[in-house]
Amino acid sequence: MASEAERTFQRFAVFGGSSSSGTEMNNKNFSKLCKDCGIMDDKKVTSTDVDIVFSKVKAKNARTITFQQFQEAMKELGQKQFKGKSPDEALENIYKLMEGKEPATTGVTKAVTVGGVSHLTDTSKYTGTHKERFDQSGKGKGIAGREDVTDNSGYVSGYKGAGTYDKKGSN
Repeated sequence: MASEAERTFQRFAVFGGSSSSGTEMNNKNFSKLCKDCGIMDDKKVTSTDVDIVFSKVKAKNARTITFQQFQEAMKELGQKQFKGKSPDEALENIYKLMEGKEPATTGVTKAVTVGGVSHLTDTSKYTGTHKERFDQSGKGKGIAGREDVTDNSGYVSGYKGAGTYDKKGSN
């Protein structure tokens, strides 16, 4: 059971840091593991509990914990989460929660469309010169929508546009 917990520990230890070797975990990733695996439920185990346990098991001036220290932390959190069970049984239940879990990245960043934001991002509501910047589907036209592009295909000063040839003095 501990080997599966160790794999989960390593997956969360390397999450978000390219330089991490997977042998030590920082507080941010420890909290993420507790949240994603359902150990932290904001009733029996809160984020404050997780931070206190992390600080308790890490070395005095270290910023990370090893897998050995992680197991101590899980024993302590197991006692909080599964009150009334033996320490070994509580730890086993914690490891069951962690089984096969990976750091979740879905739903991390969401587009905000509340209040005035929806009005600002809906191009169908634009008026005046601003509506000229978008085509019918709401896609931007680029530089053609921002500047008046003049037709410079003529080569003489009296040129009035393609297909309009005026002969002067031909009577």
